[in-house]
Parts: sequence; structure tokens; C-alpha cells
Amino acid sequence: MPIDHIRADFDLLDDWEDRYRYVMELGRAMPPLDEALRTDANKVRGCASQVWIASRVVPTADGTASSLHLAGDSDAHLVRGLVAITIALYEGRPLADITRLDAQAELATLGLKEHLTPQRSNGLASMIKRIRADAEAALHG
Repeated sequence: MPIDHIRADFDLLDDWEDRYRYVMELGRAMPPLDEALRTDANKVRGCASQVWIASRVVPTADGTASSLHLAGDSDAHLVRGLVAITIALYEGRPLADITRLDAQAELATLGLKEHLTPQRSNGLASMIKRIRADAEAALHG
């Protein structure tokens, strides 16, 4: 689901209990991560929960640049939803855009930071850092 749809859905939900449930629904709706991708190399460091994010370089939809196809998972329901939101933020963007995107500002429009524990906020930052590093490596590798 594109990040704009998630943002629009968030705007329709008035209270944070409903938003938390929605984040968990996003996680449940994500395709399961292939067991072969649950490797140490795909594990995101800095998360209190176990989180895996796998990326591979693919062409953008218009074929003019490269992007990352992302897949992820977590052993925690809410964090799995945060993985889904993070993937939605980056999926389909050209590699150069991924490296420049101010993800914290984009996610701030959802109001997540004020409603996440410091550990979860740190984990979210670690996911963002990991995806940016994968994009940098693909750009310059």
C-alpha cells in the first residue's frame, strides 16, 4: 500500500487506539517473509524486537532508474506494522530519492513519534538507516 494511502487512512482515524490497530493490520497484511531471508545479514540492528529487512535492486515502474524491492518481518505485531509503513515509504522510489528522503519528516505527518516508546522510535530509525544504507550501496556498489 502506498504511503499516501496510509496517511489518508490515518487521517480518518480519530484516536490512537484505532491507529495502533490499523498499524497492526498493515503488518498482518504484509506477505510473509521467506524463511531464507531471515538471515543475520538481513537482521536490523538497534531494534528491541527482532526485525528483518531484505532488499534487492529492481527497475522503477517507469524503467528509468533503479529502486529497491523491500520485504520485511518482525516478531512483534506493532513493529511488523511499522516495517510495513517503512517499506511503503520507500518502495518504488529511485535509489537516489531513497538516500535523500527525509523519512523522519515524512513519518512525522503520521504522528507516530509522539505515540511510540523510545525503543520503538529507535528501532524505526534503525530500519530507515538500514534501507538508506542498502540504497547507497546499490548506487555506489
